[in-house]
Amino acid sequence: MGAAPYGSTTGQSIGRGFLLGMIGVFILLSFMFRNYLEPIIVMATIPLGLIGVVWGHMLLGLNMSMPSVMGFASLAGVVVNNAILIVEFTKIERREGRDPSTAALNAAKRRFRAILLTSLTTVFGLLPLLTETSLQAQVLIPLVTSLTFGLATTTILMLFVVPALYMVLEDLGWTASVEIEGGDELPAAAQPAE
Repeated sequence: MGAAPYGSTTGQSIGRGFLLGMIGVFILLSFMFRNYLEPIIVMATIPLGLIGVVWGHMLLGLNMSMPSVMGFASLAGVVVNNAILIVEFTKIERREGRDPSTAALNAAKRRFRAILLTSLTTVFGLLPLLTETSLQAQVLIPLVTSLTFGLATTTILMLFVVPALYMVLEDLGWTASVEIEGGDELPAAAQPAE
């Protein structure tokens, strides 16, 4: 039996690294949020990046390659940052006594500018490499395409998907209880008193 092809070995290595990275992210988020369900909301934004990766490659006429996959794997660690902000600000809004739907919408509105600016600066920082025509940079263009288009797409979709997912878990009664400003504990599914 012959040795595995180089591409297959690299793909398996990236897959293992990606899986270990996702487990690490989930554990860290579980400690941060003190539950196991809100990290799922944050990590659900990662597959949204794949939409941008595919569209970016189609738009630029590139084939999916190993650098493209490496770019998507790298993207996973970047996109969760913005989702963390939305979930955390939703919890802050809930502690202030707002109902779940208002809290989720307000969190997306409050963090919109910060999320948009940080994503745009990253995208614009990658554009010079994306438009590079030198032969040495050609191997990096699929990787940068994955990062650039994946981040741009995720930034837009996340502002709708994260509040929606939060509300789904809220409707199911699966989100954590929050402590309102008076010191009382309010179940996440409960509506605050008017």
